[in-house]
Amino acid sequence: MAAETSAPPAERPYAFAEPIDPLVRRVLARNPSPFTFTGTQSYVVGGEGSVAVIDPGPDEPEHLEALLATIGSAQLAAICCTHTHRDHSPAAAPLAARTGAPIIGCAPLTLEDDGPRADAAFDVSYRPDRVMADGESISGDGWTLIAVATPGHTSNHVCFALPESGVLFTGDHVMGWSTSVVSPPDGDMADYMASLARLYEREQDRVYFPAHGPAVEKPRQLVRGMIGHRKQRERQILRQIEAGRPRIADMVPQMYKGVDERLWPAAGRSVLAHLIDLEQRGAVARSGEEWKITG
Repeated sequence: MAAETSAPPAERPYAFAEPIDPLVRRVLARNPSPFTFTGTQSYVVGGEGSVAVIDPGPDEPEHLEALLATIGSAQLAAICCTHTHRDHSPAAAPLAARTGAPIIGCAPLTLEDDGPRADAAFDVSYRPDRVMADGESISGDGWTLIAVATPGHTSNHVCFALPESGVLFTGDHVMGWSTSVVSPPDGDMADYMASLARLYEREQDRVYFPAHGPAVEKPRQLVRGMIGHRKQRERQILRQIEAGRPRIADMVPQMYKGVDERLWPAAGRSVLAHLIDLEQRGAVARSGEEWKITG
């Protein structure tokens, strides 16, 4: 289905270019799930002259055609990916083939998978024409995108700042509907917390546009709460060990009561990420699948 020019019926939000900022249109992919919320949101940045696409999403014909219709007669200057999970980057290659645009953004990863998760596995076919280092930028007619390195959810995760609008495209690093899974060995809790702290220091960001879920209108308030939430999870884990539950399989049902049990394996990966961080700080030690407090 091609992108439309008027608001779609409530039951058909997909393949529709929704203007959400003078420089940004949002196109929702038809891949909703308990893991992706309503689906992956691709963003088209710019106007009639030249544009960039952020997180082109899954390689689905309907979504690809909607992106092409949204781009229209404009020049596609860049296809930018925040990271390479399969709900974010696979459409980059076919979009590049149709338009001749370069794929620019996060680095590739060769890791096939890193355990149960609350999102897709890695896109090992991703081949960027250029990797953007932290602080590097690309620009077009009236817009600039600046890379903000945010490792943690994945080691190659990057956000993109649009200074002309005070927008930060946060991929999966910060989302309004859910916290991100951090799954070792590629996901790293220490890096994730440092990246959250870095975003909290960015007072110039007016709003976050994540890859899943609604816009975040009070970004620093949310990030502060996310940092507090992760610290609370860390304390919970230590209390679980003290209560005689040294295995992750014993901790998760206690810590995630009320959460869809389909998400428990992914939650266990985040618990593992916390434990690895605590281990590196000398607070816990492991023996096989059991953990104990050392401090």
